[in-house]
Amino acid sequence: MITSPSSLRRSESSRRATLEAALDLCTEKGYGRVTVEAIAARAGVSKKTIYRWWPSKSAVLLEAFTEALVTATPFADTGDIATDLRTHVTGAVRFLAEPPFGPAYAGILSELHHDDALAETVRTQLIDPRFEAAVDRLRGAQQQGQIPPGADLRLAVEMLYGPVYYRHVLRKPMQDAETVAALVDHVLRSLGAGDARIN
Repeated sequence: MITSPSSLRRSESSRRATLEAALDLCTEKGYGRVTVEAIAARAGVSKKTIYRWWPSKSAVLLEAFTEALVTATPFADTGDIATDLRTHVTGAVRFLAEPPFGPAYAGILSELHHDDALAETVRTQLIDPRFEAAVDRLRGAQQQGQIPPGADLRLAVEMLYGPVYYRHVLRKPMQDAETVAALVDHVLRSLGAGDARIN
């Protein structure tokens, strides 16, 4: 069966409406009170349509969260890795601090412990791609001589993101600009970034 351009447009329109409805409902009601039925009603689509594309409300919200996160937290390359990491981490902190994204992600994380399929989807569609993008940005800085050749870039990414998500999951106050700058500087020092500049 060949899908016509008009049906593709309708499908994309329904997909966007579903993602937006899920985020709106998460803001209004909180993650726990969002249902597939409510998402379908708000989006103007059938439950059957939603279940054709996603297995659960968590999967709907994960796709909406992931798309928005990628847009809000790009990995820029200005030639200054410290500045770029501060900008990136600050963007992530702000993103998680605001509804609907922070509450939506907290709700998704709460489901991981009893939904293996969702856990795998979060890992493959969100965590792994973003992790590799961060490693690639550090590798670019390494190739520019800003980070020493032997630095453990993968460990550095965990050090960079760990404090951000630790505070988010435990609902502690999120980092301000000064704290983000201190975090980035600490991670870069642990990589020997200052030594790289001397060389």
